[in-house]
Amino acid sequence: MERFAQYWDDFDDLIGMVGLCTERIRRMALFVVAILLFLAFVLGVILVALIDPPLALAVATILAIQLTYRTVTETPSRHAAA
Repeated sequence: MERFAQYWDDFDDLIGMVGLCTERIRRMALFVVAILLFLAFVLGVILVALIDPPLALAVATILAIQLTYRTVTETPSRHAAA
């Protein structure tokens, strides 16, 4: 009976190892997807800038204004150190 319990313990360890390996693979896959999405976004922005520079300038100006507005109107509680 002791051997049977040892086999079950080894099987449990094997299942845990497989779970850890799949988690690592999942994290790497999500990282690769994030990098590919970022590169696609950058390529799209470059293409817009090459095809229609005034549109790219307008979008960049709107984003800069929004960033400046959020920086100026942000509440001090967000900056408070915990």
